Amino acid sequence: MSSIDLIDTEPVETRLLEQFVTVAAEGSVTRAAERLWAAQSTVSAGIASLERSFGVRLFDRTGRHLVLTTAGEDLLPHARAVLESLDRMHDLATVDDADLRGRVRLGIFTSMDIVDLTGVLRRFRQRHPLVAVELMTSPSGTTGLVQDLVAGRLDIAYTGLPAVPAGVEVAPLREMPFRVFTAADHRFAGRRSVSLAELADEPFIDTAHGFGNRIILDTALERLGIRRRIVAEMNDMPAVIRFASAGLGVGVVPDSGVRHDGAVLELEDEVDPLRIGLAMRTSPEPNRAVRALARDIVAARVDVASQPG
Repeated sequence: MSSIDLIDTEPVETRLLEQFVTVAAEGSVTRAAERLWAAQSTVSAGIASLERSFGVRLFDRTGRHLVLTTAGEDLLPHARAVLESLDRMHDLATVDDADLRGRVRLGIFTSMDIVDLTGVLRRFRQRHPLVAVELMTSPSGTTGLVQDLVAGRLDIAYTGLPAVPAGVEVAPLREMPFRVFTAADHRFAGRRSVSLAELADEPFIDTAHGFGNRIILDTALERLGIRRRIVAEMNDMPAVIRFASAGLGVGVVPDSGVRHDGAVLELEDEVDPLRIGLAMRTSPEPNRAVRALARDIVAARVDVASQPG
């Protein structure tokens, strides 16, 4: 790694390092400012201050996107290490859980209840008022959430992937079997079950690529040698069920218990259920605030499991 001499002798504030790490993650000063709850001008000034301190440019602009320079790539892991070390020091210095502070970035699904998350967060905030919980989503579903987790942009996240990368552990939350959803007047609506082969010529509605349920079903279809025609891709599973119930196609998705106006049939083929879990990196070790929220979410799975449907 090339050595970089510190030009400005003023100490580098940790908030500037946080701004640097966030801009690197987002590729945008605007999005970084939104994540940091700061003015865009403040983040821009912070990056400029860091560049003066180190005497190098940290970012190049490619269209609307900011990319790290070679010097920025060299400095980024050290900036992250400093922030993680300070976070760990604060964590160790906190004796009572009631004094926990900091933030937890939680990746969630947009419109599917895995646990009573609003209740969990309300109780968590009452017990830990100094911890800010940030909720984030991904347009590429669970794949995007896990990618953000591995990259350090999230602390914990829902996942429905059949497998996760090394260095990520998953606590199970909920298991949902695949079922077939159609309109009430569909030709299969009066049946109790149907096979994927019988559905092969039907127009399908499904979630977009990257969603865990899509990965599982695509794998099963490939194993059976079945090709299908997808007429619409949605960014959440309840939307698939709504559109299928309206007669725009058939939906073969996990049954999350959402209300619908159409018919639901059992799937005759063996397809692995969607197993939703809470994912967390094992290194660096999550701080106490992250672990506390993770425990609360996992504990709430009992409430969901006891609900009918």
